[in-house]
Amino acid sequence: MTTRADVERWMDLYRAAWTSNAPDDVTALFTEDAVYHARPFDPEPWQGHQGIVVGWLEHSDEPGTWSFDWNLVGLDGDTAFVQGETNYEDEPDYDNLWVIRFADDGRAREFTEWFMARD
Repeated sequence: MTTRADVERWMDLYRAAWTSNAPDDVTALFTEDAVYHARPFDPEPWQGHQGIVVGWLEHSDEPGTWSFDWNLVGLDGDTAFVQGETNYEDEPDYDNLWVIRFADDGRAREFTEWFMARD
C-alpha cells in the first residue's frame, strides 16, 4: 500500500527531474515498463524508460521558468491522486490532476496527467 510519505518522496524526485531534465532522473521515477499518459486519452502514451525520456525531453520546461505547488487529494491502495498548480513565466498557468499508480518499489508504473489552462 502506498503511503503519504511514499507520494511525497516521489513528488520530490519528480520536481528534481522536472528541474534537471536529466534522463537518469526521469528514469528513476518509473518502472522499466511504465506507461506515461501525457494526455488521458492519447492513443499512444509514452512507454518504458526510453519512450518516457523521449516524450519528457520533447516537452521539457527550462529550469527557473515555472513553479509548481501540489497537494495529495487521495490515496487508494497503490494509486495516488495529486492536485497541482503550475505557473509559468511566459505561458498560461495550469491546474493539474495526476493519477499515479505505484509499483511495490515506490516507482510509478503508470502516470496519467490531466491539465487545464487557466484564463
